[in-house]
Amino acid sequence: MYIILVYDISKENNGQRRWNRVFKICKQYLNHVQNSVFEGEIQKSDLFKLEKKIEKEIDQNIDSVIIFKSRNEKWLEKDILGLEIDDPHFL
Repeated sequence: MYIILVYDISKENNGQRRWNRVFKICKQYLNHVQNSVFEGEIQKSDLFKLEKKIEKEIDQNIDSVIIFKSRNEKWLEKDILGLEIDDPHFL
């Protein structure tokens, strides 16, 4: 399946540490697209692992993670306005 994952980590309660950990977890499974946005093909089993790892890191009361799912990237039309960030070393 193809997913787009976006997250918003609060700066409260050690937020920068949580943001860094969620970022590193996402980089293990997906392509970094923009600041707190990742996308890519992923197996259901890996998606389950990804979700569990993220759940352990975030504060469920103040952080938000949204995962958009599609059967395949070809079902997703994407328009990019401005700079396309595809450098794996960005951020």
